[in-house]
Amino acid sequence: MLVNKGGRPSEMTDEKVKKLEEIFALDGTIEEACFYTDISKTTYYNWLDKNPKLVNRFAELRLSPVLKARRTVVNDLKNYQNAMDYLKRKRKKEFGDNIDVTSGNKPIPLLTGINNAIHPDNGSDEAVKTKEED
Repeated sequence: MLVNKGGRPSEMTDEKVKKLEEIFALDGTIEEACFYTDISKTTYYNWLDKNPKLVNRFAELRLSPVLKARRTVVNDLKNYQNAMDYLKRKRKKEFGDNIDVTSGNKPIPLLTGINNAIHPDNGSDEAVKTKEED
């Protein structure tokens, strides 16, 4: 691969723009697009400065795979497990794996070591006996 390392800048051609578009349509990185197009990142940014419409075009192309994946997910919601996975991610409060922990109105000791706990009522360190110690 020959990258322009100085001298005359690389000419922007329709072929090179199409190569950049091809990679951005795959949500490729700028580094990947430049490598594939055989241009430097400096050249890429110089082209964008001279052609601001390309900035929006490339950004729009990078959305394509995300939208395609979203469409695939939504189209496959006929499957119960897929539907629940979708709801757990989109509506966490209602469908998420929430754990309701209650203590029966007793203080819950905060473990600080293997056999030690801090009681939230008084902050004192008291040894907590485990079944093994009894």
